[in-house]
Amino acid sequence: MINKIGFIGAGNMGSAMITSIAKSNIIPAENILVFDVDKDKLSILKENTGITVSDSALETVQKADILILAVKPNMVKAVLNDIKPAIDNNKILVSVAVGIPIKFYKKIIGEDKKIIRTMPNTPALVGEGMTLMCCDNNVDEKEAQQVKRIFECFGKVEFLEEKLMSEVTAVTGSSPAYVFMFIEAMADAAVLSGIPRNLAYKLSAQAVLGSAKMVLETGKHPGELKDQVCSPAGTTIEAVSSLEKNRFRYAIIEAMNECTKKALDIGKMYD
Repeated sequence: MINKIGFIGAGNMGSAMITSIAKSNIIPAENILVFDVDKDKLSILKENTGITVSDSALETVQKADILILAVKPNMVKAVLNDIKPAIDNNKILVSVAVGIPIKFYKKIIGEDKKIIRTMPNTPALVGEGMTLMCCDNNVDEKEAQQVKRIFECFGKVEFLEEKLMSEVTAVTGSSPAYVFMFIEAMADAAVLSGIPRNLAYKLSAQAVLGSAKMVLETGKHPGELKDQVCSPAGTTIEAVSSLEKNRFRYAIIEAMNECTKKALDIGKMYD
């Protein structure tokens, strides 16, 4: 049973998670304890969601059963050293920091502690996030499912081996940026054709949303769905031909490879 959830960090990702959990009613909003150095942000968050503001990171850990560490990677070590005295073997520490392996946390707070590493993404802001999760051996199945249920408040969740957590950054954590660029490019082209800017963004975004939903709900291969749109000697195949000529797919693959390399490099800093 989840009694109290603690958050250290209420940035864009943390706030999105907190807001979604508060709205879900899996626990009373006042049982969500949040600490952040930005007091004004916490005040607004409390007013909008009904969460409880903590006076310190240490107090948050002391009162929470599950602690979600939603800070930037360069802040993780300092925060862990600060809260270490309050982390016992019954608490579950969940991190959303990119690239940092479970062994780094265990090195600081102890080999016997329960740690879960996650990789969420910003569509959590609208309840359509995708989170990958891996657990250390001290976390049992019931505990893993409890944390999974929390993350399902703002999207879908899948378990993954930790050795692939950095590799998956490019297809979950970072991928919304590529999609936003794609939407922007389509909208720019529409504007060039005379379509009003606001309508262009709406049309482009809805096309991406609808297409993604078709992949998820039909279970068909993306290539099959693409072929259904491409009539012989039609307009769509002309566009597809141009994209292939300009190495569209290769550009995406190369960008994701570079993203993965960076995530792996970050991880090496914490070995």
